[in-house]
Order: sequence, then C-alpha cells, then structure tokens
Amino acid sequence: MRNIGSHVRLKDREAILNDFKELHSATDVTAAHKILNDFYGAWGKSYSNLIQQLKSIENELLAFLSFPPGIRPTIYSTNILESLNKRIKCKTKPKEQFPNEKSLDNFIGVQVISYNEKYFNRSHRGFGQVKDTLESLFD
Repeated sequence: MRNIGSHVRLKDREAILNDFKELHSATDVTAAHKILNDFYGAWGKSYSNLIQQLKSIENELLAFLSFPPGIRPTIYSTNILESLNKRIKCKTKPKEQFPNEKSLDNFIGVQVISYNEKYFNRSHRGFGQVKDTLESLFD
C-alpha cells in the first residue's frame, strides 16, 4: 500500500489507495481479479507504469487469499514485522557501532531469538481458531 502511494500524485493518492484497499475485502480469487481489473481500468491511463508493476506481481498480491479468512488481515499487514524492526532499532541505537559485520549479525540474531521467546506461546489474532486448517495446508 505504501509503495503504491509513493508512485502516484498527491491529489490522486487517497482515491487510489481506497480503490486498492477493496482488494482486501475479496472473498476469493475470482472476486479479487475483478477488483484488480476494475482498478486497472480506472487508473491505467494515468499510471500505466504502476499498473504494469502490479500486473507483474499479481500472483504475489493475491497469495493471502489461499489462507483462511480469519487470518488474512494479519497476512497482508506488516504490523508484526514493524514491531520486530522497532525492537531491533531500539536495541541497536545505544550501541552506535559494531566492530565488524559478524558482531552485528550476532547481535541481531540474539534480539530475534529473544523476541521469539517472548512471543512463542502467544497466538496472533485468528491463528488459534484456524490452527488445524493451517497445519493441513502445510502437510
């Protein structure tokens, strides 16, 4: 979403993002393709480069639809990653510099491990209800 917003004129940004957000309400791939085609038709003349980029990654855009509806918002959102990135940034800020790249890798690895340990027993919203479905998808 943010990437799309950075490639359009400011006066069109809100309308384009609102049109694109409709994709998240699609119930299946057919409905999602219809929404995307409507989006392409509405904005194709003004933003042909953007539309070409979206068409080239269309399968990746619709990948979240292969998962149960209860967890789709979590999948197409980046909130979990942003939380981890914020934690790493806060922990590295007091360090200022690292002697070499390996020490930085080790430090970040430790931060990720501690983050995982902290949240290991927690289930993100919706994942507990569809655990069996997810396990069958990946067997």
